[in-house]
Parts: sequence; structure tokens; C-alpha cells
Amino acid sequence: MSDTSQKTTQYLQYGGQAVIEGVMMRSPRFFAVACRKPDGGIVVQQEPLERSIVGKLKWMNKPLLRGSLALIDAMALGMKALNFAANVQTKALEKPTTTEDGITVEPEKPSKISDIAVGATMVFSICFGIGLFIALPTLLTQFVQGKIVSGSPTRLDQSILNLVDGVIRITIFLGYIAMISRLENIRRVFQFHGAEHKAINALEAKLPLTVENCMAASRIHPRCGTSFIIVVLIASILVHSVFPRPEMYWQRLLLHIALIPIVAGIAFEVIKLAGKYKDVALTRWLLAPGLWSQLLTTREPDVEHLEVAIASLEAVLNSEKEEDALKATSLATAPA
Repeated sequence: MSDTSQKTTQYLQYGGQAVIEGVMMRSPRFFAVACRKPDGGIVVQQEPLERSIVGKLKWMNKPLLRGSLALIDAMALGMKALNFAANVQTKALEKPTTTEDGITVEPEKPSKISDIAVGATMVFSICFGIGLFIALPTLLTQFVQGKIVSGSPTRLDQSILNLVDGVIRITIFLGYIAMISRLENIRRVFQFHGAEHKAINALEAKLPLTVENCMAASRIHPRCGTSFIIVVLIASILVHSVFPRPEMYWQRLLLHIALIPIVAGIAFEVIKLAGKYKDVALTRWLLAPGLWSQLLTTREPDVEHLEVAIASLEAVLNSEKEEDALKATSLATAPA
């Protein structure tokens, strides 16, 4: 494989997520969070992936298992990043205090988030997601079933009900995104999301990470989490069409939950291929619904958003270079 091909393949392992007043970026071995403080400065927090929950689940980094790892990855690193970003804003707003002895006490620096706190937040998020995007659509389809099917459902009836179930689920997801996008704070997060995409697109185009180059890049990216969710929702319709549709609501709900790893695995491989062949017209056509959905979850960023995204991406890029340099030095000094 040529150096250019290796570099392109390596860059496909870079991604990120918008957080409160900032951007989280991850590379093959590191992740970093850069946040804009209320005073205008930028603070960056970085950790090796080895120390995270994701780093402890390397055995899942295999085809069809990688989809579940991607979900855990997005939640675990996302929660760490969100908690750090929230701490930055909270601590920055706390003023230094002066004791009676004239000693100035500075606010504590944001601390690293423990895996226990992240795990608890993940459990809540999973329950909320299952309730809103699995339990509720399944229940609504149950109400609709009596008007569509009379008697015992045939195989065709089951396929139609699965399609209805999927359409309801996609509608709820898009409606939820459209609703929260009306909030001012969320719109700002979506600007950081757009900045994250532009920085990644500039990196994959092998351009210097300047504000000008990033500003000119697209805010749409095929490996976006929004596209992943849309592909998951569509894949869910196809996967469930293979299995008989249980009559009882709770049986269908449990089947939906049980098939999440399979659906996520298929969706992840599709997104992975889409990122690799993103310049192919057929790829863009097949993934058009996911790309269109990003128009809801991204907004055109300003310079202040791009500077934060660049700072976060440069942090992991520099760490990767330092890690490679250390390995090269170790190999060079190792006894023959």
C-alpha cells in the first residue's frame, strides 16, 4: 500500500462530536475535547483511548461487532466530552475568592470524568433512547395494526407493519431533532457540529488545518453519527422483515432490543464503506437520506467554532505523531 493510501485509510479513523461550546475529536489512539471558555479562550483536555471504556473493548473491533462498539464509543466518549465541557463552563463562571487573610483561592480545574459516572449516564441515555425510539414506535404500530390487518397477519401484512413501524420511528427521530434544533443553545451546538465536519473534511482532503480551508469545506460528511442513525433505522426495517413478527407487544419490543447489535453491525459496515467511497456518485445517492438529515443537525459555523474544532483535531494529530516518534525511537534503540 502506498504512503498516500495509508494516510487516507488512517484519516478514515478520525471523527468527532459536538459538545457544549466545543468539539470532541478522536483518532486511532487518542481523543481530545476543546471548549471555548466564556472569556474567549480555548481549553483542551486529552486522554489516550486506552484509559476509556472503549479502549477496554478492543475485542469488539471486528466486522459486524464494530457497530455495537461504535454505539458504545459514541456514548462513552460523548458523555466524557459533554461532562468535561459542562465543567469548563461551570468552573469558568466561578470567580476567585479572597479569604480574610488576603489569600486568593482559584476555582478548581475541571476534573477527569470517571468511568462510573459515564456508565451511569450511559444507562440513562440507553433507557431514554429505547423508550423514545423503540418502545413508543412499537406501541404506535400496535394501535395501527388493527386498522391495517384483519385477523392473523400474513407474511405480506407483517412486512407492511414492519415498514409502518420503521416510518414511525424515522418520523419520531427527525421530529425530535427538528424540535430541539429550535433551541438557541442546541443551534450553537449544531454550529460546532458543522465545524467538526468541516475540519474532518479538510483533513481527509489533505489540506492544512486553517480556518480558511475548513470554512471552504462541506459541513456534510457520510460518516456522521446522524447518517449512522438513519442507516440503522432503515436497516432495522430490512432486518426485521427476515424474522416473523410476534403478536404480543412485549415480544416485539424484546425482539427489537435483541436485534440492535445485528442492525448496528450492518449499519456500521455500510457507513464505513460510504466513508471510504464518499466521492462515488452511487454512494452519495444510496446514502442521500442520511446526508439530508445532517442539514438538521449541522449549521454553518463561524470562525470561533472552527478554531475550537481545529484545536481539538490538532491535539489528537500531534499526539499520534508523538506516539509514532516514540515507537520509532524505541525500535531504533532496541537491541538487535
